[in-house]
Amino acid sequence: MSRLLIISNRLPLSVESEGEQIRVRLSSGGLVSAIRSYFSKEKELGGEKLEKVWIGLADFTEDNWQNEEVVRFVSQLDFKIVPYFIDKSSYKDYYSGFSNSVIWPLFHYFSSIVDYQTSFFEAYVKVNEFFANHLNEFLQLGDIIWIHDYHLLLLPGLIRSAHSNASIGFFLHIPFPAYETFRLLPRRWKKMILEGMLGADIIGFHTHDYVQHFIQSARIILGLDNHFYLIEYKDRLLKADLFPISIDYHGFRKDAKSEEVKKLHDEIKQKFKGKKIIFSVDRLDYTKGLMERLDGYEYFLNHYPEWKENLVFVLNVIPSRDEIPEYSERKSLLEERIGNLNGKFSSISWQPIVYRYAHMEYNEMIALYRAANIALITPLRDGMNLVSKEFVACCISKRGVLILSELAGAANELSEALLVNPTDVEDVAESIQTALIMPAEEQARRLTIMQKRLEEYDVVRWVRDFLEQLTEIKHQQEIQDIKLLNQDGIRNIVLEYKKAKNRCLLLDYDGTLSPIARAPDDAIPSQKLKDILSRLAADKKNTVGIISGREANTLDQWFADIPLTLVAEHGACVRKPGEDWQYLAPPSQQWKNEIRNIFRSFQARSIGSFMEEKTYSLAWHYRNTPRDLGLIRSRELVNNLSHLLQNMPIQVVQGNKVIEVRISGYDKGIIALNLISELNPDFVLCMGDDTTDEDMFRALQNKAYTIKVLTGITDARNTIRSQQEVLPLLTKFLE
Repeated sequence: MSRLLIISNRLPLSVESEGEQIRVRLSSGGLVSAIRSYFSKEKELGGEKLEKVWIGLADFTEDNWQNEEVVRFVSQLDFKIVPYFIDKSSYKDYYSGFSNSVIWPLFHYFSSIVDYQTSFFEAYVKVNEFFANHLNEFLQLGDIIWIHDYHLLLLPGLIRSAHSNASIGFFLHIPFPAYETFRLLPRRWKKMILEGMLGADIIGFHTHDYVQHFIQSARIILGLDNHFYLIEYKDRLLKADLFPISIDYHGFRKDAKSEEVKKLHDEIKQKFKGKKIIFSVDRLDYTKGLMERLDGYEYFLNHYPEWKENLVFVLNVIPSRDEIPEYSERKSLLEERIGNLNGKFSSISWQPIVYRYAHMEYNEMIALYRAANIALITPLRDGMNLVSKEFVACCISKRGVLILSELAGAANELSEALLVNPTDVEDVAESIQTALIMPAEEQARRLTIMQKRLEEYDVVRWVRDFLEQLTEIKHQQEIQDIKLLNQDGIRNIVLEYKKAKNRCLLLDYDGTLSPIARAPDDAIPSQKLKDILSRLAADKKNTVGIISGREANTLDQWFADIPLTLVAEHGACVRKPGEDWQYLAPPSQQWKNEIRNIFRSFQARSIGSFMEEKTYSLAWHYRNTPRDLGLIRSRELVNNLSHLLQNMPIQVVQGNKVIEVRISGYDKGIIALNLISELNPDFVLCMGDDTTDEDMFRALQNKAYTIKVLTGITDARNTIRSQQEVLPLLTKFLE
């Protein structure tokens, strides 16, 4: 039986010693709830039977793990648990150090408090390697590996290095920051983190923005491009995509209607009888915006004094990372701020904030969701925020208003909430006032829309989507492997070539017949290439064409003595053997002046870049520019051009480290089809290496053997690994 391995920093259960008694319970975090809900639903629906195994670090001793009560508890779960035990020193620097003093603040845009200690990163590498070493011995053929969160960013790559065909998914539960923030990491660290994540077959994020940020960093730091979220890395196709985590919607609805929750709800309503209830529950963390939330509440009380003694703010803070000094300091500051506010606004019979620093029982939290008139959830940054979704699900009477930070991932899905900037005290205060006076019909309208959305995309759908996408990308990898031309495939092409009586070979030049050179003028054809082309062209059964982005006079200089069909500037002009050049596109210079000025500006700002002017196009080359700078400038240039060229008869083409603006209506696909229709050959071979050649591959999909030089995302029927394989392949036609 195949296994689904869930791998996370910590296990989904805690084991605590209370005197001589051992207390064991399952954790209640979002990931644990999500996975367990999926397991239950899968069993209920009789879906595919996977053995489930959860692997993580234990926060209990090996002796406790052997305790009879723990063994009995674990044996009753619908998944297996595999604990890893690690020394406290390594764990501290890995968890409190790198994970939560570097990655957590930086990825939440708190760059000023990041602690860049080398020892932290070394511990992080050590613990990720610890996981990998144990997993290498544990993995079996057919395992599906799902790694979770920022503690294990290196693990996918470490597993991949030992298990090249493993099925690996990775999900990041926190934001992935914009490149300008991510780049603050030391060069080696950020490179290793990206390479680690890219070891996965599918990389999941909560929002489209996080996906784009990751793709941008991979492009700039590692030079990797993407095609609709598909990335090629080390001859392997992988995907980065968004999967917004959700909740067990029906489970929360059911629990909110239970008798126990109803009783607690009634007690809360009685306790705060005659008052509106604002409710918040958050971990103690600087990303949650607790101080800013209190600032907004104070502003509200100052500007809407009529609500004094008519509402109460129930603020529950859950202990978190007490072992980190900064967190205990923040607790003191928070409690001091709450004390000041209560001292300022309280009367003998009323205080504006009811504060508690403690873990909440599940039913009590559900009861507060039901009882609250307003859920005030305003993190400064949050990967998703499931509390907001839980609140919406628990509003079974269609009463209640969600005030949500626009900087939480959940804001993308819960747009009917009152979205606020958490640092804007006036915005927060006005939203509280709006929520308090919102008509019941409007509350119901907003909640109905959000509840329907959560019902349709619940946590089971989230897990299923991720695993289905993992299966799909593995299928695409298999197709990619099939496309890679092996010896049998080459023999078959050569055999078909030998049998044919009217053959056509259409070949790109730069990157295909000749290696990419630092400067265009340096890519002079070798004598070996010219000999091969001469011999192929001498065969009367053959029409050999070079379809290039080069200018006509350059192709003339290089190949004047060989009877080739030459196509210049991507199809704008063509010359057949013994004939003059035909200029298919009308010459036009009007658009060039503006584009030339833009290219010159980018050339001046980008060391090593240069402009090339042709009859029908202008090209900006950045092959000699430092990679980071070249990629940044190329994206900037494309963005600028896309706005400028909307009303011009020209198009932008992104090639291999070149941005070209050319006259529209002409491409390699169009000219290739024209040549084929004239010749009516019974064998066609088409080879190329970059995006401009994809036009040929698409046009000739069912008419030719199409071969992409370098593996990757392509419409070609086959691929070869490098330009160095091109001439040996052509030579086989001459044997």
